[in-house]
Amino acid sequence: MKSNLKKILAKLKNPPSEVIYQNNANDGTSSENTHPRRNFMKKTLGGVALGGFMFSSIEDTLAESTKNVNRFGSPSDLKITDLRVAYIKEAPMNVPLIRIDTNQGLVGWGEVRDGGSPRYALFLKSRLLGENPCNVEKIFKKIKQFGYHGRQAGGVCGVEMALWDLAGKAYNVPAYQLLGGKYRDEIRIYADTTKSQDHAEYAKRMKARADMGITFLKMDFGVEMVKDIPGALVVPRNFDWGRSYTWTEHPFTAIQITDKGLDAMVSYVAAVREAVGMDIPLAADHFGHISVNSCIRLGKALEKYQLAWLEDMVPWKYTELWKQITNAIETPTLTGEDIYLKEEFIKLIDANAVDMIHPDLASSGGLLETKKIGDYAEERGIPMAMHFAGSPVSFMANVHCAAATQNFIALEHHSIDVPWWENLVTGIDKPIMKNGFVKVPNKPGLGVEVNEEEVKKHLIDGEKYFAPTPEWDKERSWDRLWS
Repeated sequence: MKSNLKKILAKLKNPPSEVIYQNNANDGTSSENTHPRRNFMKKTLGGVALGGFMFSSIEDTLAESTKNVNRFGSPSDLKITDLRVAYIKEAPMNVPLIRIDTNQGLVGWGEVRDGGSPRYALFLKSRLLGENPCNVEKIFKKIKQFGYHGRQAGGVCGVEMALWDLAGKAYNVPAYQLLGGKYRDEIRIYADTTKSQDHAEYAKRMKARADMGITFLKMDFGVEMVKDIPGALVVPRNFDWGRSYTWTEHPFTAIQITDKGLDAMVSYVAAVREAVGMDIPLAADHFGHISVNSCIRLGKALEKYQLAWLEDMVPWKYTELWKQITNAIETPTLTGEDIYLKEEFIKLIDANAVDMIHPDLASSGGLLETKKIGDYAEERGIPMAMHFAGSPVSFMANVHCAAATQNFIALEHHSIDVPWWENLVTGIDKPIMKNGFVKVPNKPGLGVEVNEEEVKKHLIDGEKYFAPTPEWDKERSWDRLWS
């Protein structure tokens, strides 16, 4: 019996180190209850009584004495056991949601970038099983070889989001805390607005955005809006406006804007500026692409409207062409939503090729890689806006990254017009956006949980809600990606 008591007292002196202790204080302010060892001692000695030790087995006594210890999140013992997807539509883009399961019941949520295939995540599954999700950077370095620029990076980035969600839940802290803490409590939103051919109607829509309390606007403003005006563009004979070109094959150097086209595009911006005023930031989205000389002519023509930036005027790959445009105009230039990993951003930054960077966290490498990109730019005086188009899961991943990155400017919100968008998640105050800002959540991980009932309403036809994926368990099952 004395030996039993010695064993118990030894346990009390050195309580388990790989557990999460629950705070049992009613008001959460008692220092006595918030200290793990003190709380452990109090609950043990107060609940069992010393006499109980002498008449109980070691197993029963330890079971009683540790009943208030939460072993649901023992970080060093956490292992990935499964990965599944649920493919939703019209959010406003089609988005594959990712769920990573663990041996302790913790679930992590992520998302493949808008328009990406669920297979970009599924073919990584065999590389993840058995790994501890808290080793986020280690796992990322293991799987990043399977990403590529644009949406083909979506699987790697979506998995990385889910890993931070799990790590935050395991350690009971928000994701931004694991990234080094936050610089701000609220994240400024900029609202994208799809294009209209009619100037007046579009200006009215943009004014409605400002009236919602949104403090930063962006307009879709490509050469497509003037393609039907005779004499507005000089276009290659074989160019097909109905075709979706990749940036590697787009004959952008051959598309020229004439004076007539230039006047039409400038009048479009003038109508919007008149409606929303000059005191609100107004950016211009993807242009199509067009020739470098036309980019410069357009940029100079728009200077009096003080746009926040001109985005993706030529493909991001052409560093020297970007530098030529940036040096020739006063309006800030910006690119980056399709760039994967920091190295290509570094080339643009070091060359002083753009005035701002614009990573999409679901393409650039996830939370930590995007923060590294932002930090590198910040050291060289370059601000960072963030591109986003997806579900609230990826949105909240962006919010945490934006909170933890000093040179952050604004985060895109592509789903303001989707009435059910916020219902896809629970666990967060709604509306998520208030007066153009989003409050940074302080709950563990990303701070939201997927709403099963709502997600099931918006699954792509024929898709199931996080169906089992045993066919992706074995190594090299990623060959299915191409089948």
